[in-house]
Amino acid sequence: TTSAFDYQDKGGALVDATVMLQFDLKPGDSVKLGTTTFPILGALITAPGSTGIGATAAPPIVVPFRFMEESGLLQRGSRLGYNYYFEDDKVDLELLNDKVDPLLDAENADMDTHTDTSERLGRRYENVGRFLNLVAFIALLLGCVGIASSVHIYIKEKLKAVAVLKCLGATRKQTFLIFLLQIAGMGLLGGIIGTAIGLLLQQTFPLILQEFLPFTVEISTSYPAIFVGLLLGVSMSVLFALSPLVHTWFVSPLQVLRVQEDTGKKSRPYQIWVVVAIVLFVLLFALWLLGRWEFALSFVVGILVTFSILAGVSIGFMRLIKKYFPKSWSFAARQSLLNLYRPNNQTVVLILAIGIGTFLISTLYFTKDFLLAKTTFEASAESPNLILFDVQTEQRNDVENTITPKGLPVIDNIPIVTMRMERIKDRDVNDIRLDTTTRVNKWILNHEFRTTYRDSMIGSEKLLEGEWLPSVPPSTEVIPISLADNVANDALVKLGDTLLFNVQGKIMTTVVGNIRQVDWARMQLNFSIVFPTGVLEKAPQFHVVTTNAPDKASSANLQRELVKKFPNISIIDLRQVVTLVENILDKISWVITFMAFFSILTGIIVLIGSVRNS
Repeated sequence: TTSAFDYQDKGGALVDATVMLQFDLKPGDSVKLGTTTFPILGALITAPGSTGIGATAAPPIVVPFRFMEESGLLQRGSRLGYNYYFEDDKVDLELLNDKVDPLLDAENADMDTHTDTSERLGRRYENVGRFLNLVAFIALLLGCVGIASSVHIYIKEKLKAVAVLKCLGATRKQTFLIFLLQIAGMGLLGGIIGTAIGLLLQQTFPLILQEFLPFTVEISTSYPAIFVGLLLGVSMSVLFALSPLVHTWFVSPLQVLRVQEDTGKKSRPYQIWVVVAIVLFVLLFALWLLGRWEFALSFVVGILVTFSILAGVSIGFMRLIKKYFPKSWSFAARQSLLNLYRPNNQTVVLILAIGIGTFLISTLYFTKDFLLAKTTFEASAESPNLILFDVQTEQRNDVENTITPKGLPVIDNIPIVTMRMERIKDRDVNDIRLDTTTRVNKWILNHEFRTTYRDSMIGSEKLLEGEWLPSVPPSTEVIPISLADNVANDALVKLGDTLLFNVQGKIMTTVVGNIRQVDWARMQLNFSIVFPTGVLEKAPQFHVVTTNAPDKASSANLQRELVKKFPNISIIDLRQVVTLVENILDKISWVITFMAFFSILTGIIVLIGSVRNS
């Protein structure tokens, strides 16, 4: 680890760990770059910004910059890339990027801010953020279910007291406000207690999780968040308590003398408005948390459907028991069933509270499992972790015969044909380059495409437009091809448009047969352009062969033998990348599981409270 700091002073090299494995190198050996020999001080396992296949295709060797001139590497014909790193707190990086981006594009350059990589990773795992929002939302709804059921039972018990207060001269408004202020006070008290517990957990969790997290957690108190939490605690308590509270408005003083007075018909119009307000509030709150209308609507509709089913089942169950009452049953059994539909029964309320609570808890649990499945890295024997590039056609059999005797599978043998675009629709690429008004992306005009041919799509692809054509006869003059959606957008082409390709001197006429969406973040070989089989088999090509080495020793032995037999082949060992990704996903999975079970435990406590209050 000290080599990362010492190599500058000692004038040594940090060599990619895969290269050291292939050539059986150790610290203390030497490596020659150009005309200069450097002592190897350490193995470069990972580096910031170099976790993908693109960074691994040219294995890095890091040496002090002061040796570049004397090494002879900086000369005419060398391919150089410069990265400039700077920091200026006074500069708005987004405005700077907007200003210089056109200038950089003209020079085939680009600018990244320090947040770009984290934003790309964040987009990849945005479902994790949505899940954590869902956890908070469900925890809030579970609390509201508990409040609604408890207040409903509490108000039913207090209707006699309301009638007495009205006999003593209290107005409707006064009796209503008495209980409303009670509920609001309990909501405020609950919000304060919850905020205190949250602040305590905020201070405690980083101490518990510091060994699991890949970064140092900076603790800060967000006072706006505390205010929003308290406001939500009070407002949601009041809103979900309004439906049972409306009954107090229509209680008659005569109810002191009556066993029961049905206030439901009088209060029903007001209760409908309360339900509408609750649905709108939940919808808007879901939209605020989830960020998309379709997600918010789906969630609210799901809750409403579940609510309707539970209410229908409970009411239907009560009517069936009343109609087909089992008079021959024992006394205890008959009394138990009678209590389900006697006056002031809590059957519907409890079934709704327990059912909705169980539904929300189950949603959280199954969503947790689904999300964990998405964030689990596929590490089966069918997943390649060694990729062999530049395998020539005549070397294919020999390479396979080197891999299979070691008990390792040949998972993929992918042909790759290089080509450039010669013509887009009715315009030559050279003419488009000279057109300063064109909206065709410049990389399309200058890029050397590495294409393949196959008869089916792979797991990282999804067909957006057109039909997939597995194969065509060799004599086909206009060949239907498949384009990735980003290529189609940047080239400004659509289904049926023609493209001419220069395949190493031979012009091929093609037509856009279908457009695919490609998940470029999947750790497998993806292609912008795919031809059907039957066309490119005889074109000059090389192959990419993949296999799976179960352990480090078998990987090292295979790589050393391949390097000796086939020095032209480049080998990428994905085990290092996989290890890094798995470490990140393990941490994400831990957080997801913890938050899910924490909320489930909270929900169970709420349901127990609802049952006890009944």
